[in-house]
Amino acid sequence: MHITTALDGSTARITPHGAIDHDTAPALRTALAALPVSVTRVVWDLHDVPFMDSAALHLLTDPHPANAPSRQMTVTGLEPQAAELLRTAAELFPTLEIAGLLPDEPARRAA
Repeated sequence: MHITTALDGSTARITPHGAIDHDTAPALRTALAALPVSVTRVVWDLHDVPFMDSAALHLLTDPHPANAPSRQMTVTGLEPQAAELLRTAAELFPTLEIAGLLPDEPARRAA
């Protein structure tokens, strides 16, 4: 998998090129961990991700390591399969607040 990372002030845009699955997720975690501590917002640009599975859900929702800064994460450029996966996961697991990652949908809060 090829990964493009662009920095603009306190925002990083990470663009994976290829499927996100259990084989490719470690490279994406490495790209995320390599960001400077000054980055407070991460935009995952998924326009070139034709497929993603539960590994992507973990990448987007797992708690930050204790030594990592807290960062706001959003996604953009969702292909249909990825969008459907995130919408379904948001409905099934509302406490993960996956809907808050989606740029066009309001965040859902657990009751």
